[in-house]
Amino acid sequence: MVADEPVSALDVSVQAQILNLLIDLQAEFRLTYLFVAHDLSVVRHISNRVAVMYVGRIVELAPTPNLFATPRHPYTAALLSAVPEPDPRVRVQDVALEGEVANPANPPRGCYFHPRCPHAAEVCRTEAPTWREIAPAHFVACHRADELRLAGVDGA
Repeated sequence: MVADEPVSALDVSVQAQILNLLIDLQAEFRLTYLFVAHDLSVVRHISNRVAVMYVGRIVELAPTPNLFATPRHPYTAALLSAVPEPDPRVRVQDVALEGEVANPANPPRGCYFHPRCPHAAEVCRTEAPTWREIAPAHFVACHRADELRLAGVDGA
């Protein structure tokens, strides 16, 4: 079943009811969802595996706990840093991205994310990164994924 932003316009309490219903239906009928959302707390709640896209390309794919705990693509880390943290004692490192999102009709050469990436190297500007498995069931398209240690979300 494809669900494109199925709870985005709903009140939080109604969102929870719908998400719980989807989870119950998934268990009862062995359903698989392609769940498209921008709210990462919703994604984290309902997903077993998460794919992160930037300008129409998947840049990272991993089991949900792995992706939230140890992101391997700088765009994923930036998205995770924007997730609100309800505990004021928890310090979250905000990753502010400079520049504009690439134009999908005229993307930059090399890695589409390189103009906004704080970790971009020369190779990022000239060569598109290959899709590779960096850890078991954890895939990424980033030249520097092996060397970067990006902040995830605690309690993942």
